[in-house]
Amino acid sequence: MSTYYAHSNRPIGPNFFAALASPVRREVLRLLRESGPQPVTDLAAHFEMARPSFSEHLRVLREAELVSENKVGRQRLYRLEAAPLYEIQEWLHPFEQFWREKLAGLRELLDTMEQK
Repeated sequence: MSTYYAHSNRPIGPNFFAALASPVRREVLRLLRESGPQPVTDLAAHFEMARPSFSEHLRVLREAELVSENKVGRQRLYRLEAAPLYEIQEWLHPFEQFWREKLAGLRELLDTMEQK
């Protein structure tokens, strides 16, 4: 059984979740979100790792369609592609509501027990 993006009827690939599993890749996404498109060298400067290792992280993000790469002169600029994140947020929203309701019920139960 496949999970689908909310608005596109396109299946969510395993690459998406694998990409988000890495703290390094989540930090790259944060940097791009906060500072906009950046050259590879600027992004890599935030991490203490060999360039080939960092390039592998960028490849995973590209394959998950979370970033895009654009060559400008001699530089490769990376840009956040937020659409897949929005789609996942839409897909997760019913689960968030489910847990909020469950936690609200637990809070009520604990308040009732505390009053007794």
